[in-house]
Amino acid sequence: MTEIVDLQEASALPRDRVVGSPPPDDVLLEVRGLKTYFHVMDGTVPAVDGVDFQLKRGETLGLVGESGCGKSVTSLSIMRLIDIPPGEIVAGEIWFDGREILSLPLSEMRRIRGADMSMIFQEPMTSLNPVFTVGNQIAEAVKAHRQVSAKAAWARAVEMLQLVGIPSPERRAQQYPHELSGGMRQRVMIAMALSCDPKLIIADEPTTALDVTIQAQILELIKAIQERTGAALLLITHDLAVVAETVQRMAVMYAGKIVETGTAEEVLLDPKHPYTQGLITSIPSNVPRSQRLNVIRGAVPNPFRMPPGCRFEPRCPQAFEPCRANDPALLTTKPGRAAACWLQYPASERPKGHDVATLPVPVAQERVGKR
Repeated sequence: MTEIVDLQEASALPRDRVVGSPPPDDVLLEVRGLKTYFHVMDGTVPAVDGVDFQLKRGETLGLVGESGCGKSVTSLSIMRLIDIPPGEIVAGEIWFDGREILSLPLSEMRRIRGADMSMIFQEPMTSLNPVFTVGNQIAEAVKAHRQVSAKAAWARAVEMLQLVGIPSPERRAQQYPHELSGGMRQRVMIAMALSCDPKLIIADEPTTALDVTIQAQILELIKAIQERTGAALLLITHDLAVVAETVQRMAVMYAGKIVETGTAEEVLLDPKHPYTQGLITSIPSNVPRSQRLNVIRGAVPNPFRMPPGCRFEPRCPQAFEPCRANDPALLTTKPGRAAACWLQYPASERPKGHDVATLPVPVAQERVGKR
């Protein structure tokens, strides 16, 4: 165990490296240029490749995208839970509550995790230890971050189970994970994450394994607890319906990069990036009966062979020549609103090249289908 810790300490970014200025006081979390790579036998996978976003105190931000786009790796990088090796945070800054946490030693980071920031993991059955009761697992988290007795920690565990709506919390606290339903196990994960009143909650697909009725209950529970405690919430999901009901702002990820940001209303009602437009038009409820469902053609690019320009260009029905060799940066169109697409840039600021973006949409879609 000591050897693993030493390896992780050695691979941390230098503590004396030059970092930018701290964000304003109302910003709880700011991620700047985050890059997390995985070094495997076939090469290097840029799972997160230059991610930037802000989360203000008490705010809710949704991180949206297809499976494999880097959402979970982003959250694990913020928590500094990336397995080293093969993973490595190679660049960037993460500011949390006024501190740049990538430069902190792991001993200090462990004091922050669970106390000031906590995470609700995607699959509760694999996240809970099957050989300990759920009460013991919550109590262990409390004892790790608070100077309390074992009796007080157990009382806090029972209190948290009651808070998340589990009936007979005293009895349930003495049960093992396999004795609980999927919805109850997810509530246990929420209770554990909130047991030390964190300032930041990261919820990684908290409703993926649950049926629709339980999903709604869990989302309402998270919102209610967030409002009661004033914690900020980073909600990671691929479900746009969940985003529409839950978050204030959202960021859309594709192939390790953020391609669009804005309020949930702005992004869902007036998407600027072709990828976001494709996600929204793919929702079955947006398609009339008897009409073929809309899809985003093609597949997510091979992480070992990313396109040289815009990563969405091979699948984009609106792609034109500048997209092939030039990857656009996020362009701020107005405060809090940005998109990484050459179509949003003024013509004078686009790279030189033959413009085929004006092709009729059916022709452009046919062009994508032939690739």
